[in-house]
Amino acid sequence: MIEIKGVTKRFDEITALQNVSASVEEGQVFGLIGTNGSGKSTLLRCVCGIYRPEEGEVLIDGESVYDNPSAKSKVFYISDDQYFFVNGTPMDMVHFYQTAYQNFDEERFLKLMETLKLDVKRKINTFSKGMKKQLSVMLGVSAGTKYLLCDETFDGLDPVIRQAIKSLFIKEMADRGLTPIIASHNLRELEDICDHVGLLHEGGILFSKDLDSMKLGIFKLQCVLRSPEDVNRIAEQFPILNRETTGTLTTLTLRGKSSDIAKLQLELQPVFWELLPLTLEEIFISEMEVKGYDFSKIYE
Repeated sequence: MIEIKGVTKRFDEITALQNVSASVEEGQVFGLIGTNGSGKSTLLRCVCGIYRPEEGEVLIDGESVYDNPSAKSKVFYISDDQYFFVNGTPMDMVHFYQTAYQNFDEERFLKLMETLKLDVKRKINTFSKGMKKQLSVMLGVSAGTKYLLCDETFDGLDPVIRQAIKSLFIKEMADRGLTPIIASHNLRELEDICDHVGLLHEGGILFSKDLDSMKLGIFKLQCVLRSPEDVNRIAEQFPILNRETTGTLTTLTLRGKSSDIAKLQLELQPVFWELLPLTLEEIFISEMEVKGYDFSKIYE
């Protein structure tokens, strides 16, 4: 388990993180959402022990991670701009990481690279951005660590490779209990893989919640009602988080039980009525509006 306790990190006059607290349970995919400059990379660097917070601490399985080789050996960090040796090859990086990670699986790495058709003897500086991203992930998976920190890992990857890497993460979770933490500014990249999500904004976590529990009790209702007053009847029974009207079609984001909403449908006898599942983006919009934030200003 990773525990982030009241972490504050400053760079001169700039406060990158302010009293951030969160926990990452083992065997889950934790999605860290935030725009550029929200503090995602800084937080990940604190988690893997690169940065020492001015306040608070990060614990890896109960051990403080900073200046602690035992805790650090459980974490592999894939930065947005991963470092590679000048004129180095993938095999040069393998030999380097083998000195840092005792469980590095070279055979596994070679098989993965062969599957992706990446030449392990080719100089990395001739790789495209997407190829370097793939190499970083293969190194991270092969390191055999318990936790894998991914900073904008899917950025620059084509849809096929992106899905292949997600499938690889799921397999590693099932086979050896890998726990990935994936930071991204793109909600759609994380919707189909994350179990738990946290939203980081201006150096602080707005909320951190289990994705399944977030989806419970919140719905998007599209309806054509027989009377304008029927909207008021809906609002009397269910908290409405968002309302949009296009012609005769009304779209409501509301909280409640699906059985109670179905009962109201029978009472109102609408012309059209459809209850739809919410996307991760719509869930975040509704949650943030409840907290008084204008989602459009902090997420693109």
